[in-house]
Amino acid sequence: MSETWDKRTTAVHGGTRRSQYGEVSEAIFLTQGFVYDSAEAAEARFLEAGDDEFIYARYGNPTVRMFEERIAALEGAEDAFATASGMAAVSGALTAMLRAGDHVVASRALFGSCLYILDEILTRYGVEVSFVDGTDLDQWRDALRADTKAVFFESVSNPTLEVIDLRAVCELAHGVGATVIVDNVFATPVFSDAIKQGADVVVYSATKHIDGQGRTLGGVILGTREFIRKTVEPYMKHTGGSMSPFTAWVMLKGLETLSLRVNAQADAAWALADALQGHDALRRVLYPGHASHPQHALSKAQMRKGGTVVALDLKGGQAAAFRFLDALKIARISNNLGDAKSIVTHPATTTHQRLPDDQKARLGITPGLIRFSLGLEDPQDLIADVQQALRAAG
Repeated sequence: MSETWDKRTTAVHGGTRRSQYGEVSEAIFLTQGFVYDSAEAAEARFLEAGDDEFIYARYGNPTVRMFEERIAALEGAEDAFATASGMAAVSGALTAMLRAGDHVVASRALFGSCLYILDEILTRYGVEVSFVDGTDLDQWRDALRADTKAVFFESVSNPTLEVIDLRAVCELAHGVGATVIVDNVFATPVFSDAIKQGADVVVYSATKHIDGQGRTLGGVILGTREFIRKTVEPYMKHTGGSMSPFTAWVMLKGLETLSLRVNAQADAAWALADALQGHDALRRVLYPGHASHPQHALSKAQMRKGGTVVALDLKGGQAAAFRFLDALKIARISNNLGDAKSIVTHPATTTHQRLPDDQKARLGITPGLIRFSLGLEDPQDLIADVQQALRAAG
C-alpha cells in the first residue's frame, strides 16, 4: 500500500491479504480457531503471536485483520480493533483505559447509549464524569483537571448536529495529559481527519456508512499501536466484544464503495437543506455543510463535506412531526442512519426517549425534531417527498 494513495484508493486496496489461491475478493476465514504443527508451535504462538499468526477469533482473525488494517490506513491511525457493534467500540475504548478514581470530561450532547455508558455504567464503578456544553470552550477549560484521564465527545452531535472544535478541545485536553476519544460517526472517515487534528482515539459504529446498507452491526476503535494492542486488545479479547469474520468481510465490501456513497449522500443532504430554507412549516433546518448552520465555518475547516444527515424541526411539535413521518413515501421510519436508504427518526420518542424532558430541551431535542439520514435515492425525488410530507403535516 502506498502512503500517497487517496482515501478512495485506500478504501479499496488497503490491508489486503491474499491466500495461495490469489483471490480477487477478500477471503472469509470463517473459523473460530486455528491449528498448530506441533505443541511447541502452539506454545510459541501463545507466548507471542506474529503479525500474520492467529490464536482464536475472539483475539483476531485474518478477515477481521484485513478490515482493521484497511480502516486504520483510511483513518490515518497506526492500528485498529474491530468490535461487535458501535457501542462495543465506545464502551471498550473508555472502559479499557479507566478505573475507579479516574475523571472523564464529556460533551453533554451525545447519543442516548453513550450517555448511559458515561452516566450510569462508568460512575457505578467509581469513575467521575463531568458533562459540558461541547461547543463552549470555556466549559471544557473549567471542567478539565490535572487528574482528568480522558475526554469524550461526538465530533458532530447526534441528533442536533452541533460541531465540536476538535483542534481546540484536543489542545485543552492534552494540556492536562488527558486522552481524547472522539466518536466520529457523523463526520465519517471520508470527510474527517480527526487524528491529524489531534484526536488520540477515534471510534466508529461501522453499522453506519461503512456497511451502510443495513446488513450488519459492527464497530471499530482506532489509535496508536500501543493503545490498541496494550490497552484495548487485552480488554476486548477477555470480555468478548470482537467482530465476527463474516461481519468483517461485509465491512470490507462496504469500504470499497464508502467514498462514492457518502459523497452522494452529502450532496443530497446539502440540496435538501438548501431547498428547505425558510419553509413555513419549519422552525429550524440544521446541516453543518450549509451556510445557514451556526457553525458552518468550523464545519468547513474540520470536514470536507457536512455529512449525510439533516435535522428538521417542525413548528407543530410532535403531532406535526408524526404526520410528517407518516406521510413520507420514500424515506422510511427507523432508528439507523448512514444507510443506502433514506431513514427518518423522531429522537424525542425513540433514540433519546429516556432522557428527562429538561435535558432534551437543553440539548435542543424538541418534540418537532426529525433526524433525516439521506440515502442514495435521487435528491430531487427526496426533496419532492419531503415537501409533500410537510404539506401533509399542516
